[in-house]
Amino acid sequence: MGSYFWAVVVVAVYTLVGLRPLHGPLPLGAVSGMLGYLIDELPFLAIYWLVGWSVVIVVAGDPGTVQWVTLGIAGLTVLGLLEIIRRAALTGPAVRTTLAHDLGRTPPARSWLRRWCRILLAPVPLFDPRVERTANLSYGDAGRRHRLDLYHRRGGHEPGAPVLIHFHGGHFRTGGKSREARPLLHRFARRGWVCVSAAYRLGAAGAFPRSLVDAKAVVAWVRRHAQEYGVDPSVVVVAGSSAGAHLASMVALTPDEPAFQPGFEDEDTSVAGAVCLYGFLGERDPSSALPSSPTAYLGPDAPPFFVAHGTDDTLVPVAWARRFVDRLRRASTNQVAYLELPGAQHSFDNFHSLRFEQVVDAIEVFTDEVC
Repeated sequence: MGSYFWAVVVVAVYTLVGLRPLHGPLPLGAVSGMLGYLIDELPFLAIYWLVGWSVVIVVAGDPGTVQWVTLGIAGLTVLGLLEIIRRAALTGPAVRTTLAHDLGRTPPARSWLRRWCRILLAPVPLFDPRVERTANLSYGDAGRRHRLDLYHRRGGHEPGAPVLIHFHGGHFRTGGKSREARPLLHRFARRGWVCVSAAYRLGAAGAFPRSLVDAKAVVAWVRRHAQEYGVDPSVVVVAGSSAGAHLASMVALTPDEPAFQPGFEDEDTSVAGAVCLYGFLGERDPSSALPSSPTAYLGPDAPPFFVAHGTDDTLVPVAWARRFVDRLRRASTNQVAYLELPGAQHSFDNFHSLRFEQVVDAIEVFTDEVC
């Protein structure tokens, strides 16, 4: 009974942090982000657990005072989880408003039966039976940090498939390929795209601009192997999560820049568009001789951008995303779509959640518009 009490308290704390994120210095923001995004994107699992065990406690016998208090906490926590679900449901109106305003489009009508089955019963994207993955292809000489995974529709795809390249997050210090955005990769692979999830050098080995060189090398690798994998080398979209969004934006804004392409200066690294999810888009290394912020490379020829950010992000404040988008819109002559997600934390792209399924809808419309 004591373990049930403490488990309910833990879920309640997670829920409180989800409802009221703790903004502050990096350690506090990081803890808040870690706790908050799990409960923000998996509230249904928490409700199943609380309701299931509460029923067991009531059926098992006459609850005492501690048990009734625990049941009361569980009930209040369920109410908090329902509020978190309500906030996630606001993603739909936000997507429709963004697409109509920024792209003049609306998301297509979809059947929600299969989607709700995933959201409610299988939110963790372990694999997709309709998608085939070819793992650990080498694109450089830095061992496992120069590896990429390739996703495509099982049974093959049409020749000349467009390509989506994704870079993971982790503050340029941690992380690995295929950790984030797997629902995005799986969805696009099912649609006939070839998707790439790439690792890159981290920590001191990946200090600016080396990890950016890696990201550009992935684009160059895709074009060199276009015929082998049946892709269209003219339709390459880069995407990234958190630190990976910084890499994606820098790749998009510095096409064919020799300083960032040592040894492959003459190869084409231009892209058709960029997708930035809860991205850090500021200055990475103020001491660098070369500017390390995407804003330093903004110009009229910037490719189309899609930026999505949560209002409750405690690691990268939403104000930073708004500032980047404002500067990008003033500089670029191409489309800029900005999707602000009510109640979303950092790392909202890890699961088949009510929120991220609709974000992927918006990314689909964006890529259809610009590619």
